[in-house]
Amino acid sequence: MSERLRQIVSGPDDDISLAEAALLIAGHGYPQLNVPAYLSRIEELASMLRLRIDEEDSVPERISVLNQFLFGDLGFAANSDDYYDPRNSFLNEVLERRRGIPITLSVIYMELGRKIGLPLQGVSFPGHFLVKCAVPEGAVVLDPYSGGISLGLQDLQQRLREVRGGEVSRAIVTELLVSASNKEIIVRLLRNLKAIYLREHNLDKALPIVNWIIATVPEQTPELRDRGMIYQELECPRAALVDFETYLKLSPTCEDADDIRGRIIELRKEVARLN
Repeated sequence: MSERLRQIVSGPDDDISLAEAALLIAGHGYPQLNVPAYLSRIEELASMLRLRIDEEDSVPERISVLNQFLFGDLGFAANSDDYYDPRNSFLNEVLERRRGIPITLSVIYMELGRKIGLPLQGVSFPGHFLVKCAVPEGAVVLDPYSGGISLGLQDLQQRLREVRGGEVSRAIVTELLVSASNKEIIVRLLRNLKAIYLREHNLDKALPIVNWIIATVPEQTPELRDRGMIYQELECPRAALVDFETYLKLSPTCEDADDIRGRIIELRKEVARLN
């Protein structure tokens, strides 16, 4: 994790620039990435967007202008054909190719929307990331992955059924529409990237991402378990042993305790042979 990203995630949540944090994460894949240049590009897009907004425009009108600008004129869209391409998680690539996944499209959507006075907030909804915007009547839920469409209660209930199954009440949906903090959004972006690398069994690239997650949210003990498993597969028994032992110490009643204890026993034998 770069020192700048460490400073960002350790500071006040309201001071976090999602765009800068996402670009610093992209530096994992592009070590020479010019972050200020891409931040300037986002500001240029915001300046173009502001020219389309009148002071008296309502929130719904501003949302409509944002959707037309981003998805209509600029052609940003979901990369559903190659969803697990790591480039979809790197904000510089999303800006260049104008293709992304829910979380990266939402980051761009929120960054631009906030610059034209829209009180946009992220929502870690099951299935995929969404955005909501306060309006006088309550809030409107938007899906940047689907061109910024507005989702009603029935739409959200159907999406939740597809993920969880069973009946879904209004109360359950309401609970899941809680705003995500900027730090939570950063962690979700990191976890998406981690999942993509693990899907490819690219452990060397997954490991530093897990390290970044642990540095950001050290209280999330399952990440210690996951890092231990990566270390074990990379044949780093001492590091794996430390993570598994720490995980059990912090989460003694975890559901996978028996499996982790078995791994610890085997790793201790392996470490003893190496001494």
